[in-house]
This record gives sequence, structure tokens and C-alpha cells, in this order.
Amino acid sequence: MSSTRDALNFPESERAQMADYLPSKTSIAAAHLKSLPHTTLTYATSIDSQITISPGIGSPISGPASKAMTHYLRSKHDAILIGVNTAIADNPSLNCRLEGVGGYGGGNSLDGQPRPIIIDPRGRWNFGEKNKIFGLVKDGRGKAPWIITVEHENEISCKKRDFLNRVGGKYIFLSPGQTGKFSWGQILQALRKERIESVMIEGGAGIINGMLAESRELIDGIIVTIAPVWLGKGGVVVTPERENQGKEAVRLKEVKWIPLGQDVVCCGKVLQ
Repeated sequence: MSSTRDALNFPESERAQMADYLPSKTSIAAAHLKSLPHTTLTYATSIDSQITISPGIGSPISGPASKAMTHYLRSKHDAILIGVNTAIADNPSLNCRLEGVGGYGGGNSLDGQPRPIIIDPRGRWNFGEKNKIFGLVKDGRGKAPWIITVEHENEISCKKRDFLNRVGGKYIFLSPGQTGKFSWGQILQALRKERIESVMIEGGAGIINGMLAESRELIDGIIVTIAPVWLGKGGVVVTPERENQGKEAVRLKEVKWIPLGQDVVCCGKVLQ
């Protein structure tokens, strides 16, 4: 079912300003040489570097223009990735509502709709028809998720597997390393094997902080929306750990600042 209901528009003039930080034939080819997808890290934050007002509680931060931008960014990636905590707390839709993509005026195909990826190492996400994401799948306005887990296939309930397979999703099983968890290199290589050429990492804080602290070299572009608000103490903060005091802080290069409504968007690439 294709409908312009709830569709968002993002102006061509704004799109052009972000082109250098998004997947392109050149960036995808460069990532492919390393058996990786082009990886974009993006999120919205308050002035005091918080992405939500409290753990487990979703908090709208940015304005409508930035929201439209997010959906444009989703349309430019094969997949969007979040952690299980965000999936549980926010019950997100994880689709693209940009006018002209599949399900939003773009015909009956799902062209322009990204594949949702959920990082759920221990199988904590108790999903079902009640979740927004599966309602959108049923309506033909989004794709079913792939769930990355370290659980053995036999330890995932048959009910979960059958439901996910029935709606077009699946599990991807990875082996944990010596630390008991898998690495970002493993995750991204696994997605590339599934023919995912570009992935947009959206959060939450654990995912963002972990990526910046442990695997900054795997990030091709960073797009951060800064909203004119202080959320105050007690919120969830983006502040990556420095694994050792000799390690340099994460710094951006080729930086561009783009005013967008009441917000400002910082685009850049990680200085390696």
C-alpha cells in the first residue's frame, strides 16, 4: 500500500549540503575493499550532550526540519541500526517516511526503505505484532528487522523465530570474542556479507559511545543534530570512554555546520 499520509519532505537545497557525508559509489567501493559497508553515525543531542531525558524514556529533542532530515538520511542507506535498549524503550518505527519512497507515494515496492538492524546479544527483545515496526511491515510501509545476537539458534524460542521469518525478518548469529561480546568489525562485516552496502547507526547511547570509543576507524561519516535545549542532570549522555589516557580524543575533519530550523547540524568525518 502506497500513501502520502504522514510523508515528510526535505528540500533539495538541504540535501545537497550533506552529499559529501553520505554513501556514494566511491565511498561504498572503498568500504567494500575492507569487506565493510559505508557507515554513518547520526543522532540528535541537547546542548548538554544528552540524547534523552532519562534511561528508558524516549524524549523528542530536535525540531520538524531535523526530523525530515533523519528520514532523508534513512532513504540513503540500505540499513539503519539501533541497540536493543532503544528497541525496548522507544518501540521505534525504523522506517523512512520521506515523500516518494516505497509506501509513501513511491509505488507498491519498498524502494528507499532501509532494513532495520537490532543489536540484541542476549535475545532480550520480546517483539510481536504490538510493535510499531511490524504494523508498518503489514501496511507495506517498512521492512522487517534483522536481529544480531550471540545466542545459539537453539536458544531462541521457536515462536520468535517463526514470527520473524513469517514477516520477512531473520536472526544473524555471531560468535562472541574473548570479552564475551562481538566487535563492531564483526557486525559490519556480517552485514556486508548480507549485501548491505551502507548502514546508518542511530543509537542509543551505548551503541554510539561504544562505536566512538572502540571503532572510530570504521565510521565514514558523522551527522549530529544539536537542539537548543538543556535536558539537565540525570539524562543519557553521549560521552565515549577513552580506553587509555594516551589515546587521542575523537576529532572531526571536513566539518560543515548546517542551520536547520531551530537546530544546527554538524557534519564531519573522523580524523584518523
